Amino acid sequence: MQINTQELSVTHNTSAHRFEIQVGELLAVSQYRLIGDTITFYHVGVPPELEGQGIGSLLAKASLDYARDHSLKVIPLCSFVAAYIRRHPEYAILQSK
Repeated sequence: MQINTQELSVTHNTSAHRFEIQVGELLAVSQYRLIGDTITFYHVGVPPELEGQGIGSLLAKASLDYARDHSLKVIPLCSFVAAYIRRHPEYAILQSK
């Protein structure tokens, strides 16, 4: 399934503690825990049919932008989010020390 990622939107589902992209019946997510001023990203999941099209990166970017916009410290337990931060050093300042 080929997707035009420019047509996708990321939704923040606060009650489920995740950022989501819905493509038909398929759901890609970036899950987090928020405690005080620290947000821990622990899982980015993209259905196999949607992998390799930048959807995980869209989720990581939206998640990190949210953290930056809300002055949150980031703990990237998810290896995908950690790798995204390494590839986009502008987000490195968000990481909790």
